[in-house]
Amino acid sequence: MEFGPQNVCIVGGGPAGLVLALLLARQGIPVSVLEAARDFERSFRGDTLHPAIMELLAGLGLAAPLLRLSHTRAHRARLVRAQGSQVIADFSRLRTPYPYLTVMAQSRFLTFLAAELGRYPHARVVFGARVEGLLEEGGWVRGVRYRQAGELHDLPAALTVGADGRFSKVRELAGLKLRRLSPGQDVLWFALPRRPSDPGGSIDLHLRGPHCIVTTDHGERWQVGYSIRKGSYAQARAAGVDPIRQAVAGTIPWLAERVQALTEWRQLHLLAVEVARVRRWWRPGLLLIGDAAHPISPIGGLGINMAVQDAVAAANLLSGPLRAGRLRPRHLARVQRTRAWQIAVLQAQQVIEEREVEGLDRRETVHVPTLLLRVLHGVPGLQRLPGYITAYGLRPVRLHSRWREARVEAG
Repeated sequence: MEFGPQNVCIVGGGPAGLVLALLLARQGIPVSVLEAARDFERSFRGDTLHPAIMELLAGLGLAAPLLRLSHTRAHRARLVRAQGSQVIADFSRLRTPYPYLTVMAQSRFLTFLAAELGRYPHARVVFGARVEGLLEEGGWVRGVRYRQAGELHDLPAALTVGADGRFSKVRELAGLKLRRLSPGQDVLWFALPRRPSDPGGSIDLHLRGPHCIVTTDHGERWQVGYSIRKGSYAQARAAGVDPIRQAVAGTIPWLAERVQALTEWRQLHLLAVEVARVRRWWRPGLLLIGDAAHPISPIGGLGINMAVQDAVAAANLLSGPLRAGRLRPRHLARVQRTRAWQIAVLQAQQVIEEREVEGLDRRETVHVPTLLLRVLHGVPGLQRLPGYITAYGLRPVRLHSRWREARVEAG
């Protein structure tokens, strides 16, 4: 099939980009996904699939085959301090077939989505494709120019979607500026061995001293996130891995022996965290979604969840105009209106939580958000609220019924 001017070009082969591509392909819309990396086998930090995503996949008939792949399940999120642990969000109380966070290597999830997308002859993923420019005509974005294997290619498109993350090249080329809402922080991620006798079933935020440490059960290993002050990466690297090993051993005693597996700096991966968003997510012919439009803190693991819901909203609202060849700026603006209010509220809460986490261990009195958690978990009618917001956001975007009715033939 020819991928010409009616093609949709999605830049970024992450969860949001591939979900949007799959939804459009199921409606018969030609779609190209440009992924800068050569494959999906690289270090990811976002490895949780929330109930909202699993319900989306179930509506497409894909949840059951996905869950046959290797994964673990987190039924709750906890705050762990020297005084004991406190449940932040309990997913087991949710009324859903998926009352847990599905913890799966993101490379495995992306490979699964790409394989499903590959069943459609009018859809493709182009690896090693680095976008270098936008094709513009009369104030409209008409596609992209990208480099692959040293050669430049022009890809005309009726719609260009920037789903290329917090350091979005599409956002930069489009001149859409980020407004930063918090100083942010940096997080170092690494893996430690896991034993069958280790505690499981939860994602834990450990607080003791100046750092917070997150542990996520990946079955054969623990994924550990270690927070450092924003902009202090060079200082931390100069100090080496010893201070990190000491902090983990002092904060999580049952990992003290295994932290010796962290021997060199190259085992660590940096995630630069910030909370920010662009004022406008679109230009004529172009739309930003996910972290390209609104970088989100990893607190609560909301990044993938909100990005995928952006993709669903875009598919719901844009597939009709795209199929009719009548995509207009008002359609792109409607995607932002549908999603932006929820993102703004969740980001405001994340800024509060970020400050709360920074100060919890140094504070003798109970801060309001911590007290609020105790109230919510103590009132029967409100016990599911923190888990619900983490799992779905404030108002989850659902697939239109036409997606379940779509019967576009796969190749």
